[in-house]
Amino acid sequence: MSAAHAKGRHPAGRGRTGKPQPSSAPAAAPSPPPAAQLPDIRPGQSIELLKELHILTRDGKLNQDSRRKLKQVYHLYNFIEPLLEEVVSARGDLTLVDLGAGKSYLGFILYDLFLKTREGGHIYGIETRDELVAKSRELAARLGFARMSFLNLSVEDSIESPELPEHIDIVTALHACNTATDDAIRFALHKRARFIVLVPCCQAEVAAALRRHKNESFAKTPLSEIWRHPLHTREFGSQLTNVLRCLLLESHGYQLTVTELVGWEHSMKNELIIARATNQPRGNAQQRLAQILAELNLEELRGRFAY
Repeated sequence: MSAAHAKGRHPAGRGRTGKPQPSSAPAAAPSPPPAAQLPDIRPGQSIELLKELHILTRDGKLNQDSRRKLKQVYHLYNFIEPLLEEVVSARGDLTLVDLGAGKSYLGFILYDLFLKTREGGHIYGIETRDELVAKSRELAARLGFARMSFLNLSVEDSIESPELPEHIDIVTALHACNTATDDAIRFALHKRARFIVLVPCCQAEVAAALRRHKNESFAKTPLSEIWRHPLHTREFGSQLTNVLRCLLLESHGYQLTVTELVGWEHSMKNELIIARATNQPRGNAQQRLAQILAELNLEELRGRFAY
């Protein structure tokens, strides 16, 4: 018998069974994985930014939810990147305004993936909430994103703001609720935007007008059956709003692509409208728009959709 057993003791790190026992010292926290070990992340992306946007977890990892978010980010970026490339190739510079920016999620991603390594280009984020504007300014300074500006303005007020250039190349408005999307269109037309990227949201104004005139419409047109039930009123109103917006843009010389932003399983508010300036207005767009407003008893909205 060994001296250790003779004295009633066990060798260090072993119990009565002779098996190694776990150490009482706490294990060191794992280091965040470098970008090279995150195959879903594009080379050169800011890991700190992705954490701030909650695309990466605080320890720099991807979970199932963050992988879904990242997939959506890249899906949207794939639509916008060719527009950025076209503008930069044409004039060597770029101005982009993100209206109703919120946390400036889109602006930061576009800067990080596209503008960060280039000499020119500027992104403006327009947002009404003071705390979000302040946070975006702080984050841009911390990341060294010098060509980003954040303005505390409404979409409507930004149209005449002297803090913005007279001409803007690209205007984006993602999930700008209700009539804020229409204000974004006005802004883009005023700034002679080359491209407009819209994801409309919560279109309530047209549906409300349909409800107000429902009884009159029943006597006027059998089409009123389309919005007779409240659920159909809401859904048809949303669909009709975007149709009217498309006609308005076409009447001002824009060519449109209307598609789905992400799969329906992620969001029901996912219609993506991309407008390209051609300086060739669709000849009957205003006439069609006026006819729809008259047929559906919505002529009170002419000022918003026909100008």
